[in-house]
Amino acid sequence: MFDQLQAVEDRYEELGELLSDPTVISDNKRFMELSKEEAATRETVDVYRRYKEVIQGIKDAEELLSENLDAEMAEMAKEELYELKDEKVELEEKLKILLLPKDPNDDKNIIMEIRGAAGGDEAQLFAGDLFEMYQSYAQKQGWRFEVMEANITGIGGYKEVIIMISGNNVYSKLKYENGAHRVQRVPATESQGRVHTSTATVVVLPEAEEVELELEDKDIRVDIYHASGAGGQHVNKTASAVRLTHLPTGIAVAMQDQRSQLQNREKAMQVLRARVYDKMQQEAQSEYDATRKSAIGTGDRSERIRTYNFPQNRVTDHRIGLTIQQLDRILSGDMDDIIDALMIYDQTQKLEQMQNEQ
Repeated sequence: MFDQLQAVEDRYEELGELLSDPTVISDNKRFMELSKEEAATRETVDVYRRYKEVIQGIKDAEELLSENLDAEMAEMAKEELYELKDEKVELEEKLKILLLPKDPNDDKNIIMEIRGAAGGDEAQLFAGDLFEMYQSYAQKQGWRFEVMEANITGIGGYKEVIIMISGNNVYSKLKYENGAHRVQRVPATESQGRVHTSTATVVVLPEAEEVELELEDKDIRVDIYHASGAGGQHVNKTASAVRLTHLPTGIAVAMQDQRSQLQNREKAMQVLRARVYDKMQQEAQSEYDATRKSAIGTGDRSERIRTYNFPQNRVTDHRIGLTIQQLDRILSGDMDDIIDALMIYDQTQKLEQMQNEQ
C-alpha cells in the first residue's frame, strides 16, 4: 500500500510542475485533464503526508521515552504516543478507502431524468414527489437545480422531467438513485381507502463535457417544429422546439420548454451528449456492465431499488436492507442517512473485493 501511496504523492508533485508549464496552460484540454487529476489525488496526498508525520511522531515519542525523564515529562510523552497510535490506525483505514479505484465520473454534474412508470396518474404524482425530494436535497447541498424539460400532467404530476444538477461531487452522491422507485399509499382518488402500488423511474447520467465527447455535426439530425402545450401565444407563433438525433446510436432528445430555438438546441445537446457518453462508456469497457450490476445504484435501471410506504411512514432501500421510519423527513430532502449508508456499503464491498484479490 505504501509504495502505491508514494507513487501517488510523486505524481501529485509532478502534476504541480506540469500545471505551471506555459505549454500545458495554453492547451485547454490537457490543462483541464491534469487539473482534475490533481484535484482527485489531493486528499490522498494530504492524508498520506499527515500519516508520515504521525509515524515520525511515534518514533520521536518512543525515543524520548527511552531516556531518563522526570515523571511529568514521561507522562506527557506517553499521552502523546497513545494519541498518535490511535491516529495512525484511523489514517490507515482512511488511506485504504482513498486508494480504492475511483469512479471517474464522481466529480461530475448530472442530468437526472424522472418518469412516472406503472400506476397511471398516481405514478406521475409520485414522480412529482421525487422531483421535489431531489430539489430539496440539492438545495441543502448548495447545488444548482435547473429544470431542462418537463411534461406536466393535468393533475400536477410528471410524465417526464429532465433536470441538470450542478455542484461539487454531485454524481458521487446521486448515482445511487438510478433505478425504479416504488410507492405504496392510498391515492387521493381512492374512495375505499385501499393502498395502491405505483412506480417511477430515475435515470442519473454524468454530464459529458465537450472536451470529453465531441459529437460531429454530420452525425446529428436536427428537426425543428412548433412547441405544443402551455406557453401562450409564443408557442403558436414560433417554431422553437428542437429534436436532435444522434445517427450512429439512434439516441434522440427533444426540447421545447425554453423560449428560443437556440436555447432548446443547447439544452438538447447537453442531454444528448450525456446519453451518448453513458452508452459509449458501457460499450467501451468490457467489465462495465458487470460493475453496474454489482455496484449499488448503477445497475439495471428497471431494478426496484427503494420502497416508500406512506401508511407506515417507512422508506426501505432494498439493496442494503436499510429501513428508516421517517418517510416524511426523507421526502423533504433529508436524504443523508440513505446516501451515506449507500456510499459506506459501496466502499466496504470494494475494499473487501480488493483485499480478496491480494
